[in-house]
Amino acid sequence: MTMTKRQGLTAAAAIGAILALGAGSAQAQFPNKPVTMVVPFAAGGPTDVVARIVGEHMSKTLGQPVIIENVAGAGGTTGITRVAKSTPDGYTIAMGHMGTHGAAPGLYPNIAYNPQTDFAPIGLAAGTPIVIVTRKDLPVKNLQEFIAWAQKNEKTINNANAGSGSVSHITCVLLHEMMKIDPNQIPYRGTGPALTDLVSGKVDYMCDQIVSVSSQVKGDAIKALAIATPARSPSLPDVPTTKEAGLPAFEVSAWNAVFAPKGTPADVVAKLSDALTKAVTDPATKKKLEDLGGVVPDAKGASPEALAALVKSENDRWIPLLKAKVKQ
Repeated sequence: MTMTKRQGLTAAAAIGAILALGAGSAQAQFPNKPVTMVVPFAAGGPTDVVARIVGEHMSKTLGQPVIIENVAGAGGTTGITRVAKSTPDGYTIAMGHMGTHGAAPGLYPNIAYNPQTDFAPIGLAAGTPIVIVTRKDLPVKNLQEFIAWAQKNEKTINNANAGSGSVSHITCVLLHEMMKIDPNQIPYRGTGPALTDLVSGKVDYMCDQIVSVSSQVKGDAIKALAIATPARSPSLPDVPTTKEAGLPAFEVSAWNAVFAPKGTPADVVAKLSDALTKAVTDPATKKKLEDLGGVVPDAKGASPEALAALVKSENDRWIPLLKAKVKQ
């Protein structure tokens, strides 16, 4: 039997409708396989810790495992670039932070992504206050003594960081500007190895996130001189704020947030955002983050819209400073 032109068009339309329905159904079933969350730093660092805590709860909401994959290098930009260029289907997401999405364009003139336009923001996971810490036997008792000591010895002291563009790097760039010093800066491939050398006394000090250093401070393995927040942290209540310690201008908090590639379907973004919001507002998960010193956002603060605004404000803050102060 020969199919008429009209019958052919009708059949084609029916097939198209079936395919569209199938695609919509598949999208509606997201996720139907594990989701990979790329952490752009070594395992054991603050971004990795936050990602694992949040990812564990997100997997319960999504009904699929959230697999943490550490892709370190170039201050976190290697892993973030990989996510930016991945298929925008929601199955590859990133745990970015202040360095990768706030400061990176000021450090890397040829960066392969735009933090404001190449991602679909999922939401904020946690803010993490910065603490100025030193090796245990550094001959200072407080921040003012440290500043005087550093100014006197700036050519021989060693400042450790988790790599160019990391939070520990850029926050100490700001500290050094305020202290008017230019010490040796020693980059590591992640916070873990940098902190190991600080504990062993091979380097002198760091500026790092409270989630990384709180246990070592509590265990007297290193000294905490000040925390760069308006109020003291419940996690380290004996550590004075930078205002109390005499350097009120050094007030800075890092943050960790989840991003998907640009072009990820809106409903997939919404499901990921919902899973993240449920994670950070879950009492047990929230307590884990707060016990480490993290500042956990409420549902509004964790939203994609709030994250987009945060990225823009951080670009405005850090890029001019770093372009002026960091040797390219």
